[in-house]
Amino acid sequence: MGQEVTEKNIFSIFNDFNHASKVWIYQSDRLFSDNEASEIRSALDTFTNQWAAHGSQLKAAGDVFYNCFIVLMVDESQAGASGCSIDSSVHFIKEVEAKYKVDLFNRLNVAYRSEEGLKIVSKVKFKQLTESGEVDHDAVVFNNLVSTKEKLEKEWEVKLKDSWHSKLIK
Repeated sequence: MGQEVTEKNIFSIFNDFNHASKVWIYQSDRLFSDNEASEIRSALDTFTNQWAAHGSQLKAAGDVFYNCFIVLMVDESQAGASGCSIDSSVHFIKEVEAKYKVDLFNRLNVAYRSEEGLKIVSKVKFKQLTESGEVDHDAVVFNNLVSTKEKLEKEWEVKLKDSWHSKLIK
């Protein structure tokens, strides 16, 4: 099915989280600069260190991967994320959007790996690229619908032919 992330330490920030921990992935419509990614990581640290649900501190962490994806994780074996706490995370992400002038909620973009690096295109453009052969069925795409730590580690980066993205090209 999916391919496991080869860089085992990529998710080291989440090492002590339960495999069923809840995950949210926000894909940017452009790559962040290294400086922007660093600033966002600092803001994520501040946010997750104070993130609470009904007055209970959440075991949470966040990071920026590939200068494109903001990943938030909550270990609900400690305390569950409530509607209000989830709302506060969405508010935080909207602040990031405004500060860096990016769209983190557009689910009509596809991120994939190419020889030139990570690319972000619209679903329409992605379909055109597959039809023209510029992107083949072995290209790695990102499944931002994964919802747990275990799935993040095993099913986030997958070959197009093994992903729901393949439905876009039929």
